[in-house]
Amino acid sequence: MSFSCLMRLSEKQIYKLVSMIFKDLKDKSIVEFKEKEQDVFNKAISIVYADFEREKKLDEEVNDMMDDLDRKNPGSFQRYKMFPLLKKKLADQKGIVL
Repeated sequence: MSFSCLMRLSEKQIYKLVSMIFKDLKDKSIVEFKEKEQDVFNKAISIVYADFEREKKLDEEVNDMMDDLDRKNPGSFQRYKMFPLLKKKLADQKGIVL
């Protein structure tokens, strides 16, 4: 059971988010593509997916750590309080920005 506060986005929402960012960057003339725009868009989508996957693995690792702690010290802590603390500490150690 995960106590993560992570907001999961659907595929459609991810596409919409990246599209909005691209539109805003283009409208403000902040970016000029040296590659085909669709290729850059696809790369951006893959980066967003990879970031969600990285955080999902972090959540799994934190849950495993909490399971170990719970086995060693049954009932001595509240998972919902401990999860964000462990997650932040582990993310900092791994260089993951939450």
